[in-house]
Amino acid sequence: MILLAILAGAATGIVLGLFGSGGSIIAMPALMVLLNVPAKSAIAMSLGIVAVTATISAYDNWRRGNVDVKISLVFGFFGVIGTYGGARLGVVTPVAVQLAVFALVVYTAAWKMLQRRALQGVQLATAGGPSVDVETVISANLAHIAAHGIGVGALTGLVGVGGGSLIVPALVLLSGIPMKMAIGTSLAIVAAKSYAGFAGYYGAVPVDWGLMGSFTAVTVIGSFAGTRLAHRFSPETLKHVFGWFLVVVATYFLFKSRL
Repeated sequence: MILLAILAGAATGIVLGLFGSGGSIIAMPALMVLLNVPAKSAIAMSLGIVAVTATISAYDNWRRGNVDVKISLVFGFFGVIGTYGGARLGVVTPVAVQLAVFALVVYTAAWKMLQRRALQGVQLATAGGPSVDVETVISANLAHIAAHGIGVGALTGLVGVGGGSLIVPALVLLSGIPMKMAIGTSLAIVAAKSYAGFAGYYGAVPVDWGLMGSFTAVTVIGSFAGTRLAHRFSPETLKHVFGWFLVVVATYFLFKSRL
């Protein structure tokens, strides 16, 4: 079990380091399939694991100037509300429903990963653009930011997915900030939402603290390794491979939800 936890934690961290998102999509299935953790406990534990890892990654990005604190606070505030509510709902939601929703979310993330041209267009449109007046953006898009924050947050709490793959496009489209800034800001938001989600499950489902601790430690180390590996491969190639991997994961859980 210890070896499996190390391998699964390393994979989760590497994915976070490579793509800036996707940690929960790896952690939750790994806990269930490789380590035989019950579904609801796996959801709760994956939220705790990603919360700690995303916090460290967000701090590293903040030091490099890649986190917009104001947008993080506004988006994160509404995201935390939605996530806690989604977690409380997840406690009483049938496992089959949670797994089916999880599969659909992963399919959506895979579709976004495989849209290489669309992603490249967003990067070109935002990289090196004019500076953004954050206060003006927040004022003009507050309703959209609030709705998206609560919606993605509720999904995070319900199925244990941090929502980074959904938050980044929203930040780019709503806030007009560069992709690199959007990824760093997303990590800060994911961290806050994941803490809220874990709090929503805390006390309602069993948590293996030893397993979660060891998994988290390896995940953090893996995230640094993933960041270094990202410089060795083409970002488009990595996203394409990861996208097809997500298709396999989603298909497995979609079938599992029908059992």
